[in-house]
Amino acid sequence: MNKQEEQDIQFQIECLTNELVIMLMDDYGMSMEQALDTVYDSNTYKKIERPSTGLYYQGAVYALDILKEELGKTL
Repeated sequence: MNKQEEQDIQFQIECLTNELVIMLMDDYGMSMEQALDTVYDSNTYKKIERPSTGLYYQGAVYALDILKEELGKTL
């Protein structure tokens, strides 16, 4: 993977993370800090960060469903 591809993937990860945080804030009334902690502390985020999973280029709704499944009733 060349440097441009790595930068593109990192940008997509950052965009998806941003969307997930906003969705958690809107849908669950979380503060920004709570939403960021929820995303960054999750196994879902670890999967998003690994390009081999392909999760970084999926839609935010799909990624949120995975995150909700991971967190279960804690949301």
